[in-house]
Amino acid sequence: MNIDASNAHDVKSTLACFTDDGVVRDENETHRGQIDIEHWLLTTIKKCKFQFKALSSQERDNETVVSIEVSGAFPSSPISLDYHFNITNDKISSLMIDS
Repeated sequence: MNIDASNAHDVKSTLACFTDDGVVRDENETHRGQIDIEHWLLTTIKKCKFQFKALSSQERDNETVVSIEVSGAFPSSPISLDYHFNITNDKISSLMIDS
């Protein structure tokens, strides 16, 4: 995921980081495919007005886990979350976000 594009709320560039059939799991919801992920991005940007700061990264069990400080217009901001990425052909095939 391109943190600069995410922080600029550039949906087109962020969406381009995902495979066509990518999956995102966030806040107990699953979003599948480009249209659903785009809707998730737009909704999250509008609701949270977030900014990301990468804290650390590590490879774990065939995935990349990036700890990210997320700040924005939501209770308990800032918060640290783990972003679990699976990559296929240099694009995100799945992203699971947990605290």
